[in-house]
Amino acid sequence: MAGQGKAAVVTGAGTGVGRAVALALMGDGYAVALAGRRKEPLEAVAKEGQAKGGKALVVPTDVRDVASIRALFAKTKDAFGRLDVLFNNAGIGAPPVPMEELPVEKWKEVVDTNLTACFVCTQEAIKIMKDQKPRGGRIINNGSISAHTPRPFSVAYTSTKHAVTGLTKSTALDGRAYDIACGQVDIGNAATPMTDRMVDGVLQPSGQKIPEPRMDADHVGSAVLYMANLPLDANVLFMTVMATKMPFVGRG
Repeated sequence: MAGQGKAAVVTGAGTGVGRAVALALMGDGYAVALAGRRKEPLEAVAKEGQAKGGKALVVPTDVRDVASIRALFAKTKDAFGRLDVLFNNAGIGAPPVPMEELPVEKWKEVVDTNLTACFVCTQEAIKIMKDQKPRGGRIINNGSISAHTPRPFSVAYTSTKHAVTGLTKSTALDGRAYDIACGQVDIGNAATPMTDRMVDGVLQPSGQKIPEPRMDADHVGSAVLYMANLPLDANVLFMTVMATKMPFVGRG
């Protein structure tokens, strides 16, 4: 197994894409620190991964709290001795309302969760990766189709996901000095609790509500595992993994 002896952190690991990625990593031999707000889903993922021979560390974490993030990485280093992969995945959306009606407090909540937390996690990962032996590691950010193209009434989510692309590029550049690679996976319509509403119909730019096709989230797990297992002299800077028939190509 390519991940044998390697350690990873996955944020938002209790459900959806984070769960799928954590299980893929554990199934390949990684020791994975599972971070998320709620302890019970994290423990369920840990149990499932351990049944497949993986190793897990459950760390309830509020990614909007800098101290909580720093404690996550300290516990990971204490438990595993090193960090090879960070999957920055935790994210939220805002209510689908006209831009001018979105409360600034809700905007800040999305920015803190989707962007600032991603930045702070990246900082903490770099601090470990640049000083360990062998040096280096890989940071993979969860972008989104919304890092390219917005949905109606999604200004906060879309803005943060565009900003994550800038963070990915800056990390990929600045990380070179420490053998740290950074890439981004842009996911379209993975079947998770966050996309359950798509089955009944999602608002389109035309004003219509139509159901959208989804794909199994395990495909995202496989994609991130591929990125994670590349040697550090190779990098997938951007990968789009999407439901084939979703309205992205030609959207709007």
